[in-house]
Amino acid sequence: MSEVHRRLPLLMAGALSLVAGVAAGEGRLGWPLAGADLMAVHGPLMISAFFGTVIGLERAVALGKVWGYGSPLFTALGGLFLIVGLPQAGLVLLCLGSMVFVAMSMAVIRRQREIFTLILGLGGLCWLAGNLVWLGGGLVAPAVPSWAAFLVLTIAGERLELSRFLPPWRWRVPTLAPTMILLLAGAALANWTLFGLGLAALTLWSLRNDVARRTIRQPGLTRYVAICLLSGYAWALVSGLLMLDLVLGEGGVRADAAFHALFIGFVFAMVFGHAPVILPAVLRVAVPYKAYFYAPLALLHASLALRLAGDLLDLHGLRQWGGLANAAAVALFIITMLVTVLRARR
Repeated sequence: MSEVHRRLPLLMAGALSLVAGVAAGEGRLGWPLAGADLMAVHGPLMISAFFGTVIGLERAVALGKVWGYGSPLFTALGGLFLIVGLPQAGLVLLCLGSMVFVAMSMAVIRRQREIFTLILGLGGLCWLAGNLVWLGGGLVAPAVPSWAAFLVLTIAGERLELSRFLPPWRWRVPTLAPTMILLLAGAALANWTLFGLGLAALTLWSLRNDVARRTIRQPGLTRYVAICLLSGYAWALVSGLLMLDLVLGEGGVRADAAFHALFIGFVFAMVFGHAPVILPAVLRVAVPYKAYFYAPLALLHASLALRLAGDLLDLHGLRQWGGLANAAAVALFIITMLVTVLRARR
């Protein structure tokens, strides 16, 4: 069995967590797609089981060490346990997976001592911290700020690495430091106001320092990736502003708007943009650029705007249909990638 064939089952298990997590989210909106047990682990399935598996697999491939694959293996299995209704066993496996992930991050830092590797490592520590908070208290809500920091810092670190292709600017790293402090303080204290301030500040920093500002002028895949990134930053700014004065564990429409502007608008826009680059590295498949890549992206943004309108106007029906269209956008993206890969193979 080739190395690629060993990676594919891990990716498919992560995709199963994505499907279950999306179904759980739709159930929370009132669509009859999931039971109460699955709805209770919507966040862990999406963040730790799906994103943790995918990012862990990418990191293991880049590190090139067999032991690194323990991270996506544990998190993929953890997601399966969450799906079948064994949350405690799933949580233990997710904790183990994030521990291996942190070990990989430390190995990368020892190999390459750079600011961006340090930020990536801090993101991994935030993920582990969130899992441990959930394990210790049995509640998901206190873990969400740390999980959010994991995804935000992972994206920030990867984008900072590419900023080396921009003209040198001596204030690039010094101006980044306050945003990192606010984000980490918000995660550590489970304070959404601090986290929102840090997220908004990081977004403004990224709009100034991300190479996407220049690559958007280029054609094809390069422009598509840049549009994904810049549109994602817009949603991150919206999320950061909505988080101001948000109380930990607060439900309701403003929390729904803030969290989904971040996790759908920002994070999934980044996924849409990076997938045509990451999939060839992980699975050794060709993903040639096609103009129809914009269809899932447009649906993602339009459906999220509909959902947030339903939230902020307190129109539940609008919020429901926006959430269902969010799921359709993710499904359309997956179909688009599969069709592109299969056509390229032929």
